[in-house]
Amino acid sequence: MSEVYTVNLEFGRPTVRDALHHLDISISGAKAQRIKVLKLIHGYGSTGVGGKIKLEILKELKFKKSRNIIKDYIEGEKFSPFDERVQKNISAYPEMLKDKDYARMNYGITIVLI
Repeated sequence: MSEVYTVNLEFGRPTVRDALHHLDISISGAKAQRIKVLKLIHGYGSTGVGGKIKLEILKELKFKKSRNIIKDYIEGEKFSPFDERVQKNISAYPEMLKDKDYARMNYGITIVLI
């Protein structure tokens, strides 16, 4: 079984543009290495309503899913056994169950299924 590969998009306090660039490189690299699950650490922002990086990353992931660049993504706050998308993908990606953020409602991460 493979593991969930973690990518820290907030390291070094990047701009939104830099974080999006890091996202693109990470997805391309994961595909090249046949990694199936990425955990993006994007933080939640200091305002308590979600930071700019998180919001833009989610917009970009929605776009990438619509273009079949990724299979799906799951926001950290929904990454639990109660979410329909998690339940749907468990058999194909059982490594998700072993991630330390599973069922923890972590608003600062997003799981990407490649």
